[in-house]
Amino acid sequence: MTIRFGAAQIILTHEHADAVLGLDDVWVAQPSGCKNDFGQVPIFLTQFTMDSVTARFPYLMKNKREEGDEVSEVAQLDWRIIEGDIGKPFVSSGLEFVPLPVMHGRDYVCLGFLFGRKSRIAYLSDVSRFLPRTEHEISKSGAGQLDLLILETNRMHGEAHAGSCHLTLNQTLDAVKRISPKRALLIGMNHEFEHHKENQMLAEWSRREGIQVQLAHDGLRVFVDL
Repeated sequence: MTIRFGAAQIILTHEHADAVLGLDDVWVAQPSGCKNDFGQVPIFLTQFTMDSVTARFPYLMKNKREEGDEVSEVAQLDWRIIEGDIGKPFVSSGLEFVPLPVMHGRDYVCLGFLFGRKSRIAYLSDVSRFLPRTEHEISKSGAGQLDLLILETNRMHGEAHAGSCHLTLNQTLDAVKRISPKRALLIGMNHEFEHHKENQMLAEWSRREGIQVQLAHDGLRVFVDL
């Protein structure tokens, strides 16, 4: 997945197709000379993701016209390499972001992010297993309670196994209990979920466990004092 803040900051979690293919459309919003509010768009990503993006979209790496070419448009993208390490935060839109590595399958590492000065928010889009240091960083019993946890729950049912790439609903709720945020929004649901029905179940779970949890939805706006 991609995290976007405002209109001109993009943070990539990993290099899978569902996270990066939208890059091809970013420059459509950049008119000739970039004289709108976009300017040159900063894109934060790891070197591993950068290598994959470069292979898929070599033309997005160019930000200057070739000599004698006054017609072709070029993407105005500012590629910024980050480290996938909790101990190596970076700044975007005036906020510090802490990378949160998680397992996304047997041996593939995806990044989530922790951010916010006044409120602590963690975003984790593609998870099959939490690394101990990452879970400590976002847990109430570890580095401190989150105000908001945004966490995937891809499947309603299924058994955990070494090759799993995503959390089931039960696994997600187990993780929410361990992490114990003040509030959690669940994202990335597949077609098995019936939104209203599952949210009713989650409301009962929330009353029982004392943690507000619900399925997110397209167009949802969350107001947080960062």
